[in-house]
Amino acid sequence: MATVTFKNNPITLVGEEVKVGDKAPNFTVLANDLSEVKASDLDGSVRIISVIPSIDTGVCDAQTRRFNEDASKVAGVKVLTISVDLPFAQKRWCAANGLENVHTYSDHRDLSFGTAFGVVMKELRLLARAVFVIDSNNQVTYVEYVSEGTSHPDYLAAIEAAKAAK
Repeated sequence: MATVTFKNNPITLVGEEVKVGDKAPNFTVLANDLSEVKASDLDGSVRIISVIPSIDTGVCDAQTRRFNEDASKVAGVKVLTISVDLPFAQKRWCAANGLENVHTYSDHRDLSFGTAFGVVMKELRLLARAVFVIDSNNQVTYVEYVSEGTSHPDYLAAIEAAKAAK
């Protein structure tokens, strides 16, 4: 498993580590209207999956904005932001920040995504910061488990991976 810390404290990740070349695991999350969204609902497109601990923190806010701004310049790439925040909090954040095209999904109910992608922080019941790029054939083409949960991911590498996955 990937080794991560959160505020410099070692964290235990729960689930299966995903690697480049793997088939993207199945999962179910909740949209902001509480409807279920399954991995298969997103098939056929290139996706950047931006995983954050909580939308209401500075780094998570910046990560969500940055991926959505940068990826909007790349035709055919969808950005999904997944956290364990309640769907209501995600919807409020999007409305308060005037971001209508942000796709936020909640894994709070059963940690389906977090377990499938190996990003559940056992000690905190939050998701570890990570980025995954999935191509239109559901192959994982890029993986970054951010080693320190309060640090930013490598935005440019993920965007370049999404461009290459098209």
